[in-house]
Amino acid sequence: MSALPAWLLPALPPLFWAGNFVLARALHAELPPLALSFWRWALALAILLPLAGPALWRQRALLLRHWRILVMLALLGVTGYNSLLYAGLQDTTATNAVLLSSACPVFILVLSFVVLGVRARPAALVGLALSLAGVWLIVAGGDPARLLALGLGVGDGLVLLATLGWALYSVLLRLRPAGLDPLAFLTALTALGLVPLALLYGWDLGWNLSAGLGFTPTAANLGAIGYVALFPSVLAYVLWNRAVAELGANRTGQYIHLLPVFGTLLGVLVLGERLAWFHAAGALLIGAGILLSGEGRGR
Repeated sequence: MSALPAWLLPALPPLFWAGNFVLARALHAELPPLALSFWRWALALAILLPLAGPALWRQRALLLRHWRILVMLALLGVTGYNSLLYAGLQDTTATNAVLLSSACPVFILVLSFVVLGVRARPAALVGLALSLAGVWLIVAGGDPARLLALGLGVGDGLVLLATLGWALYSVLLRLRPAGLDPLAFLTALTALGLVPLALLYGWDLGWNLSAGLGFTPTAANLGAIGYVALFPSVLAYVLWNRAVAELGANRTGQYIHLLPVFGTLLGVLVLGERLAWFHAAGALLIGAGILLSGEGRGR
């Protein structure tokens, strides 16, 4: 991964997350949100521990000194974000979730200023407006009236809250301990985030079982958990964390707008859906916005 160009670092996570949105919505009736979130991160921890174990032990003093920021990042990025997103996708569509997630770069710009005093340059703001327009064009299917017809409910509120939490996670990454090995950092966050997640899942599991519901392991469910553990969790988080470190939260956040582009491509490749003019126009606007945001390199 060290050989990847800087622009590719934040471009790959939205590709992996697009699959996460689609799978979570497709299996929402079979996989309770906390079950998917817990098993996703439990498997991710099993993947990470053998790789990061020596670095974790070697840097244990550094980890202990900075436990407060690590706990905060774990609660935002591991416990909170995915659980809220999956809960929201129980009651809303993947289309709505992608649209609401497009607010993430806006939240990042605001929080970067409020928390860290980082100002966005005019070029970054214009780029943000362009890429937002591209997202809305794709989600609306070329018809602005469709945006008004989407409607908002409780699930949408949970997705928006998850998006706000992810924006704060991205901004606070700037405060992570200097010199901490990236895999050790992600493994520590995963382990810390799993503690409250396990408690929530245990409570949820007991409630579901008493109601005659539960999580039944099937090939589809296990395959989905394997995918979200490896790609949207381990690989996406490593790349995103490194992108924020190299490019800054403001510039990296713009790449969230690639979600509908990759979602469309996955629909074409996997589901046999057809491309339309608004897909191409939206992708061009998003690409132009990301390129323009690179001119305003406020970190």
